[in-house]
Amino acid sequence: MTDSLHLLAGGLIDPALLRLVLGADVAGQSLLLDGFVARMRPDAPTTTLCPQTDSRAEVLALRLPPDLAARLVFYAESLGLTGAMLDLPLGPAQIHQLGAADLPFDATHWAERWQAIALALAGDIMAAYGTTQAITLARRQGPMLVRAAGRVRAAQPSALTRRHRAAPDDVQVTHRQTPYSAFFAVEEYDLAWRQFDGRFGQPANRAVFLSGDAVTVLPYDPIRDRVLLIDQFRAGPFARGDAQPWLLEAIAGRIDPGETPEQAARREAVEEAGLELTALLPVAGYYPTPGANSEFLYSYVALTDLPDDKSGIFGLEAEAEDIRTHILPFAELMEMVASGEASNAPLILTALWLQRERPHLRPGKS
Repeated sequence: MTDSLHLLAGGLIDPALLRLVLGADVAGQSLLLDGFVARMRPDAPTTTLCPQTDSRAEVLALRLPPDLAARLVFYAESLGLTGAMLDLPLGPAQIHQLGAADLPFDATHWAERWQAIALALAGDIMAAYGTTQAITLARRQGPMLVRAAGRVRAAQPSALTRRHRAAPDDVQVTHRQTPYSAFFAVEEYDLAWRQFDGRFGQPANRAVFLSGDAVTVLPYDPIRDRVLLIDQFRAGPFARGDAQPWLLEAIAGRIDPGETPEQAARREAVEEAGLELTALLPVAGYYPTPGANSEFLYSYVALTDLPDDKSGIFGLEAEAEDIRTHILPFAELMEMVASGEASNAPLILTALWLQRERPHLRPGKS
């Protein structure tokens, strides 16, 4: 088989991303391509070449051997890009297009908002090369993006005083597979980790439920001394056999790719309770079930005006959400924590934090 010519634009030209996708450094030729423009999606790091009259796009022409071309095509198809052929003086060339890319490509914006997420996503995609079909990954692009954004946040420095300070080679993975992937995913590992005596332990098998990072936010009115809770059906308690699978919770939701935890908290407050939040007070960032779940939560209290008419029915129909809100005195919230009616960890943790901080938040009560 002969080499093939590929034209790349936008974020695909990023050297680190291209090295990760191809598994090698490949020199290319910079060209200006008439009749095309580089565009990008507003909600993902995906960039594409799109036909556009009287336009000219900066592209990178790469002549790739079959093995590297296969890697590039797999990556592109995993993002939902389709291939198209062009006849150029250099010879037949393949471009990678997307059906809808709303924004002109902005290199500075892409680098600031999407580069790190694109690299994390590419790492997950290429880890599946040779074992998973690209169309399967394309169907899971949303959850995979959420996970990639979580990887970027997880790489940020964290507090270390007592716990083990991990080195890059402290965990050795010999096998990784994804036996289930849909809205959520399960990853299974055969791995060994360094023991406290410096040696590696025996290989162990571990399965991890992948659900992405999320936020919770408890609206609190310090003037009226009341909070807002949401009430909704939850599949987890139902699967456990709970006779009451509707839970009282703080407002909560996944952090979208390219979104900060604070932005997610404000968006979810509008979607789930019709609230425009003002001050956000960080409660904690934590793993609720680290033994088997990759989920990381950012919990907040929001200082909010909560008059009687703020309660109602909310939620996004497209996400099968049916959410009722309750406005109740803070004292009643603490009664429900004590009785067990408040039975999910983020709400309990946030309520206890608010109990401690509440005297300082109420005007004239400190």
